[in-house]
Amino acid sequence: MNSFEIREIPGKGRAMICTKNIANGDTIFEEEPFVSCQFSWNAAYGYTACDHCMRPLETVTLNVRRLANNNALVVPLLEHDLTKPWIEQFTQCTRCKVRYCSEDCRIEALNKYHRIACMGAFHADDTHPINVLNEIWKKMHYPPETGTIMLLVRLMAMYKQSNNKKEFLESLQSFQSTIVNTEHQIYHKMLGENFEQQMEQLFMAFCRAMADEELAAFTTVDAFKTLMGLIGTNSQGIATSPLAEWVKKVSDLPLPDGEKVKLDEYIDDIYNKVGEFAGEFLNTEGAGLYLLQSKINHSCVPNAQSTFPYSNDIVVLKAVAPIEVGDEICISYLDDCQLERSRHSRQKILKENYIFVCQCPKCQSQATDPDETSEDEDDDEMDMDEDADMSD
Repeated sequence: MNSFEIREIPGKGRAMICTKNIANGDTIFEEEPFVSCQFSWNAAYGYTACDHCMRPLETVTLNVRRLANNNALVVPLLEHDLTKPWIEQFTQCTRCKVRYCSEDCRIEALNKYHRIACMGAFHADDTHPINVLNEIWKKMHYPPETGTIMLLVRLMAMYKQSNNKKEFLESLQSFQSTIVNTEHQIYHKMLGENFEQQMEQLFMAFCRAMADEELAAFTTVDAFKTLMGLIGTNSQGIATSPLAEWVKKVSDLPLPDGEKVKLDEYIDDIYNKVGEFAGEFLNTEGAGLYLLQSKINHSCVPNAQSTFPYSNDIVVLKAVAPIEVGDEICISYLDDCQLERSRHSRQKILKENYIFVCQCPKCQSQATDPDETSEDEDDDEMDMDEDADMSD
């Protein structure tokens, strides 16, 4: 039995409300995505992942060597490599050669969308309409990515394969309640300053790629904009990493102090080497649409957190504070650093990226704070330091 329910809150929309007391650390739910997909640039840069669940398809040694561009690097404690036991299970589609972490994922993908989505020998053909669409998207949406047009391609394949199209459309429509008079802001966020011209170019490429009578309802201007708004407001970022999972496991080992120090130094050295070549792009990254996850609102003092503990696209919502019956279950759409910024900075980020003004308890308690961003605050402090130096 679930410990929550979804309710409509006047003036706020959908919300997840606690119906049974939840302790700090409890799992609230686990959820597979309605659809997920690796980011287009992430795949282009060689981050290998299961085409269905995004589980990494390389060992931690291969991962580190690729990210550091150094084939001589050696990783210790390989018995704690999460991906190593999966190597023998890796498989692929016999027609298009996309790879999967297991036969289970291959069959699930085939039954859900890949019978239609499989491009066969055209998978690597740059002139294929779907590859053309993907390239147009990539040129409009350089890293760091927040979505991918390939989610829409996969959704269209799911629709065509669906045995219950009415139910599929109802699920799709359940994501859309937040898209009200905010379309231009969403498209501006996704495509930048010239979003109108880019939206038209993307739409034409989408129509060519989806030139199918069965998909005619999705290839109107309004339908396409709705789909773009849907992924712009509802897609959840997913990140998997053999290195991060290995570090997490070995860091918890009960090692003698001397070995612990050496391990910490090794980890620091590896991250430095990786950072020099790969920069901040350390993970296999993508996005997914989650029917439950999309119903959870933001708070700058969240009582829950979305995690991906299985190194795939299954999201696990965990409580990070006690939650009582009647409380709204909230996560943070901001990272830890952003949460520490001023109210004005947080509001600015949320409005630009998620198209709403936060009214959480923290924001309300700071309502009388000066309307300046954290950058302004830093500048003010620097100016004060300079004035102090001049007066010495």
